[in-house]
This record gives sequence, C-alpha cells and structure tokens, in this order.
Amino acid sequence: MHRRQFIQWSALGIPAISWKGFNKQQVAGNKPLVISTWDAGIAANSAAWKVLRSGGRALDAVEKGVMVTEASQNCCVGLGANPDRDGYVTLDACIMDEHANCGSVAFLERIKHPISVARRVMEKTPHVMLVGSGAQQFAIAEGFPLESGKLSEEAEKTYRNWLKKSEYKPVINIERSGIPMASTVPNRLPNGEWNHDTIGMIALDAQGNLSGSCTTSGMGFKMRGRLGDSPIIGAGLFVDNEIGAATATGQGEDIIRICGSHLVVENMRNGMNPENACKAAVERIVSVKGAAKCKEIQIGFIAINKQGQYGGYCLQKGFNFAVCYADDQNFLVDGKFILS
Repeated sequence: MHRRQFIQWSALGIPAISWKGFNKQQVAGNKPLVISTWDAGIAANSAAWKVLRSGGRALDAVEKGVMVTEASQNCCVGLGANPDRDGYVTLDACIMDEHANCGSVAFLERIKHPISVARRVMEKTPHVMLVGSGAQQFAIAEGFPLESGKLSEEAEKTYRNWLKKSEYKPVINIERSGIPMASTVPNRLPNGEWNHDTIGMIALDAQGNLSGSCTTSGMGFKMRGRLGDSPIIGAGLFVDNEIGAATATGQGEDIIRICGSHLVVENMRNGMNPENACKAAVERIVSVKGAAKCKEIQIGFIAINKQGQYGGYCLQKGFNFAVCYADDQNFLVDGKFILS
C-alpha cells in the first residue's frame, strides 16, 4: 500500500487493511478536481486549485494552471524551450470548455502565453484555430506583448550541442525517479535535452462542469512548420461535458492518427472508467504502430469523468501525472504502462 493512501484512509477512520487491492483512482466524487501531465503539473495544479477551491469555473482554472508552466524559463514548455531545427521557438496550445467551445493557436512565435491567446480565439473570433503570423498578429491586436525571439540560455546551449550532428531523433518522454514531487522543473537527459515538452490539464469544478487545456513547444529540433497533436481538438485535448475530458502527451504524430483524446472520451462514453479508457487508447496505438516501433516512443493519456474519477495510462514506464482535489492533496501518480 502506498504511504499516502494509508495516511488518507487512516484520517477518515478507514482500516487500510480491509482495502487490499483498492484503486483510489476509481472512487467517484472527487469534486472539484484537476489533473495534469508530468511533474510540472504540481505547480500548475496549485494555481488551478486556487480557482477551483473558491468555486471558480474549470475553464479559468485550466488556463491559469498551465500559464505557470508557460512562464517558467527553466521548463520545456513556453519561450524558454528548445527551438526547431532552424533555431526558432514555436508554440502551440488549445483550450476547450463545458459548452464544446474551443480555441487553438499553432506555430505561434514570441508570445509568452499561447494558452491565453487560444482562449481569445475561442471567445472573440468565429474560428477555432489561428496559426503562424496570423496567430501572432491576432495576439498583438489583443494586447499580448511581443517578446524577444532570443533563445533562453539553456535552450541556446542545447541547440548548439544539437547542431554538431543535426540529427533528428525524438527522445522518449520520461520522468526519472529521485526528483522531489514539488519540483517545478522537468528532468533532463544527461546530454542536457529536455525530455518532454507538453503540459495538458483537465478539471472538474464544483458545479460539475469540465474544461481542459494543452500547451507545448513541440518536439525540440523539429522541422520548421511541424505540428503535433497538442493544439488539435480531438487529438491533444477533448472535452464532453456529459461524459468526461482527456488530454495527451508524447509522440504527437501517433496521437493524431487515432484522434487520441477523443477516443479516450468515447471509451468513457461506452462505460469504461478513466484509467481503462486511457489504456484502451494506448492499446490502439500499439495495434496501429506495432509494439517494436512503440518501444522507440512514449505516449501518455490522462482523463476525468463526470463522476469525479480520474486515471491515466502510457506506453512505457516513466510517465506520471499530477492530481489535486484538496488544499493538502496535490501529488504525483506514476502512470501504468503496457510495454515492459
């Protein structure tokens, strides 16, 4: 039994020994609730929880939450991230509310908070997605300042190292053990490269409404113009207020192929709990791509259903997600995985 579970159940007067094999992820009634991908989600959840605990809307929570990650110059999400192979940082983000309203930006440069621009697209335009110079032009018109295009010190160092070989090979997204849970800085590989580049967040508010957000810098050293799943509604994020919400992280091309987050929500519609819904989506990827090729990548899904249950699943060991449903309950969960 996990020590944290023992403490929680003891505080409630529940004899832990009688709950052998119990999975707290499948207990309904966690409301409000916010979950997000990777260890950076701890800090992001804290910001989102401030909105939720005061009775605020899930939409506001998922925007405020991932803004923390976007603003961190020591993180792989936002303007401090690794650039594309031409040396430019391009950002993607999307957001979706309980009414199926959604907004997205892609290939956005020199804007600090793409998630907020995505929300403006949702609320102030007749469109769902704006890209490139058009997205930047819209952001400036909405009052977002144009930031410096200079790389962060860490990204500059990593980029110069990459230029020595200019080899494009996606790095498997993992979290290594031994890092404090409260860390706001995602771990890096020995060569200094960030090992993941996305944060997805989904939330259920006190009124029982769902919303979600997803923001990324995309794969480091990608081809100029490459777009992954993160800003695509139905791939990187999907919300159905009658059923649940899901978001994804990892190799975007393969998530797009199965409309991953939408598939997770549809699995929940068909009666699966969040964890099993995520697992089934991961299994679909293995079926489409093949187990051998899947060993070269990482993909993780997280989900919440309308009843306040949550869960996640991934391809291989190393993915985790942050969960928060009380002032003193903001913790990491290691994702279950298929490949060994």
